[in-house]
Amino acid sequence: MYKVEFAKRALKDLKKFDKQTAALILGWVRKNLDGCLDPRRHGKALTANRGGEWHYRVGDYRLLALIKDNIVTILILNVGHRRDVYDK
Repeated sequence: MYKVEFAKRALKDLKKFDKQTAALILGWVRKNLDGCLDPRRHGKALTANRGGEWHYRVGDYRLLALIKDNIVTILILNVGHRRDVYDK
């Protein structure tokens, strides 16, 4: 079962959102990723310069993550609106 961790950057991104949006995102992570057996089922692999990373859709927001199979961890790297999350 996978454990979810947030990078400092992702926590900083989450603090920029209003409480309702942050709660929506954190609720989705708890429900779908924390303790799951296959985190790839909910996400999509990225390509090109972001190869190896995965993204998860939560409404108009995206979570960029690394899946570390050897330590059974999902590291959330960035959280942001879909129009600008890939630019960070």
